[in-house]
Amino acid sequence: MLLFVDNLTNVDFSYLDPARGVVGETWLANIRLHGDLDEQSMVCDFGQVKSITRQWLDTELDHRLAVPAHSERLSLRHDGDRLELSWQLDSGDFIELSCPRESVALVQAAELSPTSVAQWCATQLMQAFANPLQKLELDFTTEVIEGAFYHYSHGLKKHDGNCQRIAHGHRSRIDIWLDDSKSPALEQQWSERWRDIYIGTREDIVGEELCQGRPYYQFAYQAPQGHFRLSLPQTQCYIIESDTTVECLAEHIAAVISAEHPGRRLRVRAYEGINKGAEAFRHYS
Repeated sequence: MLLFVDNLTNVDFSYLDPARGVVGETWLANIRLHGDLDEQSMVCDFGQVKSITRQWLDTELDHRLAVPAHSERLSLRHDGDRLELSWQLDSGDFIELSCPRESVALVQAAELSPTSVAQWCATQLMQAFANPLQKLELDFTTEVIEGAFYHYSHGLKKHDGNCQRIAHGHRSRIDIWLDDSKSPALEQQWSERWRDIYIGTREDIVGEELCQGRPYYQFAYQAPQGHFRLSLPQTQCYIIESDTTVECLAEHIAAVISAEHPGRRLRVRAYEGINKGAEAFRHYS
């Protein structure tokens, strides 16, 4: 017998890619359980399926940086409850991260894809169910977005929860209205501007350096979960003066567009993952 739950939950996280760098992502999780019927004539109670799966994904993948633990591009060192890692990009650039262990998901794979991450999750999840199962399958899909969207990563040092982790992210749509008319051109412009980007707060920059002639930013801050430090090529970064909450991102986009189109009515709806976000406005008589 097969039991399934589609779109059970979503995870917002970032992962390391050889070409794209740190990629912010939002995936929807679908699960299938194969097994015999129990005394309640069920493979497993839907409530348990949802609770166990959500709790595991929230704890082990959501708001973390996913790293392919078996990749030759990865240099990894454990230091107590901390990790120090370096990631080599196709371009010859590198990404370096020092952070608490709990902010990284060490996926047992040589490269990361929806399939490899899902297989790793399914293996771990199988052990979380008390009912004996014949097989557990998990797969990830993405939200269908007809318009523009971007992938961004960030960290929120003032956040009490897991958003404080310096390299987590989202796949997010954007809607922009100029003089009450939808503007696909502006939406696409921001989609390109923030393609596979790390959005950093200027006050979190603790240094800049040249490595083999290429400029890097070093970000660092102390947060409730510990000390975080991240080094990235400047070409993969976008710096703003404020924090990088979705409220601040919406306001930043509105301010930039308003300066480029003075005197125009403007509405910006920026998303953070799926079905949540913030709006910023400019009203002129």
